[in-house]
Amino acid sequence: MAFTILGIAGSLRKKSYNRYALKAAQELAPAGVELKIFDLEGLPIFNQDNENNPGEKVTEFKAAIRAADAILMSTPENNYSTSGVLKNAIDCASRPYGDSAWAGKPVAPMGASMGSLGTARAQYHLRQMFVFLDMHPLNQPEVMIAGAHEKFDAEGNLTHERTRELMRNQLESLLKWTEKLRAR
Repeated sequence: MAFTILGIAGSLRKKSYNRYALKAAQELAPAGVELKIFDLEGLPIFNQDNENNPGEKVTEFKAAIRAADAILMSTPENNYSTSGVLKNAIDCASRPYGDSAWAGKPVAPMGASMGSLGTARAQYHLRQMFVFLDMHPLNQPEVMIAGAHEKFDAEGNLTHERTRELMRNQLESLLKWTEKLRAR
């Protein structure tokens, strides 16, 4: 049986470490798992006036979320929290009230930054959002890629073996977590 994870990078920057992290996750995914990356470029700024007529990009995004078995969010950390890009995407896919694409989805957060905390604060803010969104976050292992500029090469390849192993473990755990939730 095919298993699909939807990867979402909370950065629009083409050479973002979080985009690179998702590409590494694609390589490290267990057999039988396809990790599809959704590009948030072009997603409109959430405006409640438009939530009942969301537009093509939001409709496409919500359909991709619903089609996935699980979600992998890779967030940068901006001002002690997740990026505005990712927060906007979360808001777009959660509205209108009663039509959230996130409800019931297993999710694993990860993140990469040049700082020493590796997006810890941003990921904890995401976990707070997951509660309201009725998502089911994977608790362990956490992937917080600190000093990302030293762990990816110039082409965006994840070269740090310990991080690769941690990411591999997270993906395997997300698969098991999703299967456990389905069995309930």
